[in-house]
Amino acid sequence: MKNTDDRFLPLVLLGAQATVWPGADVIRGSVPAGADLFVAALVAGLVTAALSLRRSKPVITLVLVAAACALGAGPLPAGAMAVLGTAGVALALFTVAGERDAFTALLCVTALALWQSLYGITLHGLSDRDGLDLVLTAVLYAAASAAGVLARRSRRTRLAAEQRLKRAEIERHRLPAVERRRMERELHDVSAHHLTAVVVTAGAALGLRDRRPELAEEALRFAAETGREVTRALGAVRAPAPSREQQPSPRERMLGLVTGFSRLGQHVECEIDALPDGAVGDAAYGIVREALTNVARHAPGAHTTVTCRYDDARTEVVVTSAAPPAGSPAHGADLGSGRGQGFLRSRAREAGGTLTSGPTAEGGWEVSAVLPGRLAAASVKPPVPWRYRLAQVTAAVGLAVQPLLPLLVVRTESASSGPGVSAGVLFALLTAGQALALLWRHRAPRTVQGVVCGLALLWPVATAVGEYTGWVLLPPLLSMAATCAVIASVAARTTTGPSVADGRPRLPAWTGPVVATTVHAAATTAALLHRGASFPGWVLAPGSTALAALVVGAAWWGGTLRGRHRRAARSAQAEHLAAWTEEAVRDAWAERRRIATGLETTVLARTADMVAQAEAGRLDEVAERAREALAAMRALLDTVRDAEAVPALRPQPTLQALDLLGHQIRATGRDVGIRLTDRIPRRLPTTVDLAAYHACETVLAAGGEEPMAVELDADEAMLTITAIGVPDAVRSALCRQLSARAAMAGGTVTAGPSGPVRVLLPLTAAPAAPQDDEERQR
Repeated sequence: MKNTDDRFLPLVLLGAQATVWPGADVIRGSVPAGADLFVAALVAGLVTAALSLRRSKPVITLVLVAAACALGAGPLPAGAMAVLGTAGVALALFTVAGERDAFTALLCVTALALWQSLYGITLHGLSDRDGLDLVLTAVLYAAASAAGVLARRSRRTRLAAEQRLKRAEIERHRLPAVERRRMERELHDVSAHHLTAVVVTAGAALGLRDRRPELAEEALRFAAETGREVTRALGAVRAPAPSREQQPSPRERMLGLVTGFSRLGQHVECEIDALPDGAVGDAAYGIVREALTNVARHAPGAHTTVTCRYDDARTEVVVTSAAPPAGSPAHGADLGSGRGQGFLRSRAREAGGTLTSGPTAEGGWEVSAVLPGRLAAASVKPPVPWRYRLAQVTAAVGLAVQPLLPLLVVRTESASSGPGVSAGVLFALLTAGQALALLWRHRAPRTVQGVVCGLALLWPVATAVGEYTGWVLLPPLLSMAATCAVIASVAARTTTGPSVADGRPRLPAWTGPVVATTVHAAATTAALLHRGASFPGWVLAPGSTALAALVVGAAWWGGTLRGRHRRAARSAQAEHLAAWTEEAVRDAWAERRRIATGLETTVLARTADMVAQAEAGRLDEVAERAREALAAMRALLDTVRDAEAVPALRPQPTLQALDLLGHQIRATGRDVGIRLTDRIPRRLPTTVDLAAYHACETVLAAGGEEPMAVELDADEAMLTITAIGVPDAVRSALCRQLSARAAMAGGTVTAGPSGPVRVLLPLTAAPAAPQDDEERQR
């Protein structure tokens, strides 16, 4: 289908060219010479073939089409290359702007305009003072290039939206399994690290009780502190923080890990580079923690080295342990669950790396992981080499000045006795001014429209001063091109909303088209009167107004249709993303609640019993309860893996599911941040908890492609949700949606014309009981 489309337009241009010449001459009874027909056929065939391959080689196609049309126009009659030399070159230039980067497109259009100007000088000399043909050519090339750039941006936006939807759909099915694997791995790591340390410490203290009784007190104190740490760590596993701002860096966490194992009697040396937050840092920390835990289990007292190097190419994590000292008891050798090596490899694989482990020649053990480095983690797009850009510029300059090489072709002719400044020069200056103003049409559309309309009033003056004698309506139509571009841009961005902007009344949408119609009608009437039209002014004014209204109205209508289509596409995409995000988060939240329920009734209960035994001074019971907690953890992990189906009755997500929401949205490529302060109560009223989560979900879904951040804070009476980075285009609609969400919990929404949007939810209701709370969420 694509190849058929590529051939269709060149064939249409070929038919149009044949109709203009030689078709028109044949109809009038004048048959062109055979030599002219032969040359025209050769040029037209070459141009058509080149245009058919324009997508694969756009720059080469542009050079071939421009050169063939220019060379063919020399020996052929006037009009023989009119269509191919204008529309064909414009089509090639459109393809360059649509398929290549902005630098290449700008270089091509500049070189082409310069080449054609110099080529015209070699053919006609320096006597042609009008220059209107250059203005028309410049307008044509600028329009073709702008259309190509818009097509490229639209295609890029459409592809990005399709990829975002595809990622969201894939993540919708992956998120529950990802959450299950995360909890399974984190539960294993927490239990293996902390509870194994308790078993090893208690076993060593029991073995040395007679010779060093002070170790028993240290072991009891360590068991109590570790048990409380296990409770906190498992709480973090059940409800991880959605933001990394309050977490230590991966290097600080690793250094703390090494210090903790050193206190257990392990001889650990380390060399750790600074690591970035994210998947690479988390994977490196998890690998080091699991490797050191295995050393404490199976080789207590063995000398261990931890090396972590982070550079541009890759990240290397190596944990090497020597053979354990002879006669050292391995109190935790029977505590393994057999999952550690699999979790190590899964961590490395999810971060984009690999992991190997095995015995060393000296009788020890080594775990080695290779993870992505700085450039891979940053996803930096390599810049275009400067040598390539230099070659592009050199080739463009060489092609542009090529017509000046045969200097003998340039003929010196007497300058015309026209005015001091030609109409073409004045038209070129006005066109350049309007084109320059169009660069700011998105930032200040009203100002740009005023500038463009002001310059439009100068076109009749330029016509009179330059003594223009061509078609009288051509200058007014040229001046309308920039106005139509501004009108269409404003219409595409105009939405129904409040009649105030930045605290000031906003002008009605119809003001711009009416002003533009009035200005261009006056300019057209003045041009016609100056030429000496046979109709009186009271007849010309309504006709000029009708012409200007038709052109401006068509531009407004086209911009409105484009804006509606774009908003409808964005709305449909946002609805799909919101629905898939909600489904994915609810499924993952159900998985988390299912695992957390088993965690509370098994591991946490035995861990609390271990802390109680430690506080009572029963060291034997401490070791036994730690082993029971580890056994309960293994049983829970088996249950998690066996029951992978999501329950049919899924609880409503609360603020504890914000990390899942952030993960799902970031998976689509958006930059969102979620931050919760320490002042938020651990238990909230159910209505407030649900309303706060849905408010955050609504805010993040309305952000589009722009970065957004949500901050949650609380005081004694109010929970405040602050949305930062809300686009102005969706602010009013978002405030209406948030007001409906907040009203369910008795809250309010405050927002100005710009700045953050705040949702205030009262904390007056008492927290519900755990059982009632869960039932109400279902």
